[in-house]
Amino acid sequence: MNKEKLYPLIGLFFGIIAVSTASIFIRFAQGGAPSIVIAAIRLLTASLLITPIAFLKYKQKLFNISKRELGFLILSGLFLSIHFAAWITSLEYTSIASSVVIVTTTPLWVALFSPILLKEKNNATIWIGLFLAIVGSSLVALSNQCSFSFANLIQCESVGLSFDRNTLSGNFLALIGAWMAAGYMMVGRKVRSTLPLIKYIFFVYLFSAIFLLLIVVISGETLVGYSNLTYLWMLLLGLIPQLLGHSVFNWALGHLPAAFVSIALIGEPIGTILLAFIFLQETPNNLEYSGGLLILMGIFLVSFLSSKKT
Repeated sequence: MNKEKLYPLIGLFFGIIAVSTASIFIRFAQGGAPSIVIAAIRLLTASLLITPIAFLKYKQKLFNISKRELGFLILSGLFLSIHFAAWITSLEYTSIASSVVIVTTTPLWVALFSPILLKEKNNATIWIGLFLAIVGSSLVALSNQCSFSFANLIQCESVGLSFDRNTLSGNFLALIGAWMAAGYMMVGRKVRSTLPLIKYIFFVYLFSAIFLLLIVVISGETLVGYSNLTYLWMLLLGLIPQLLGHSVFNWALGHLPAAFVSIALIGEPIGTILLAFIFLQETPNNLEYSGGLLILMGIFLVSFLSSKKT
C-alpha cells in the first residue's frame, strides 16, 4: 500500500479512537457540571483553538463570504448546537451504549431526507438499511425493560406507564441528536462546495458556540465555579474528539472514498462501548447488543453498499 493511502488509514484509526472518547469525557464532566455547560465549553474550546489557524491561513479573506453562505453557516451552527445539547443531555438518562448507537444513526436520516431536501434518490438497499435501523432502535429503546434470549426470545416485565421514563427520554434525546446532526450534514453539503474546510469549521463552531452560550444564559447556568478536574474533562472534550477527531475524518475525505470514511464511523460506537466497559464498567445487555448490531448493519447498507449501486 502506498503512503497516500496508508497515512489516511492510520489517521482514520486514531480519529475513531479520538471521537470514541467523547462519551467518557462527558460522563466524567457530568459529575461536576450541567450538560448544557459541557456542550457550550466543548464548542467554545474547539472554536478558540481553530480561530488562530483560520486567521493565519486566510487573514483578511476569512470574512469574505456571501449572504447565502452566511445563512447556511448560521443554520449549520444551530443544528450542531442542538445536536450536542440533546446528545450530551441524553447521557444523563440512558446508557452510553444506547446513546452512542442511536446518535450514530445520522447517515440513515440523511439518506431518508436527502430525496426531499437535496433531490437525491434512494434505492432499495437504503430502505432495507433504514428498516433494520428502525427495528434496532426499537430494541435499544426497550432494552431497559425487556430481556432477550434464544430460548424465550423477547420478554418484557411490564408495559404501559411502568416503563423507565428516564431511559426512554435519554434514548429520544439521542435520537434528536441524530436528527440535528443529519441537518448539520445536509446543510454542510450545500455550503462546503463553495467554502474550504478550515473556513467552514471556523464559522460553524463559532456560531454553534454562540447558540450554546445563549442557551446557558437563558437556562440560568454559568460557565464558572466548577472544579479544575471538571474543566479538564470539558477542555479535553473540545480538543480530542471535537477538534482532532472530526478534523481527521474531514482530512481523510480528501484521500479516501467517502463511502469508506462513512463506514469507518461505525467504529465510533464500538470504540465507545469498549472504553465505557474499561473505564466505567458499563456492559451492554443482550437487547442493546442485538439492537446495536441491527443499527450498524443498517448504517453499513446505507453508507457503503448503496453508494456502490448508485
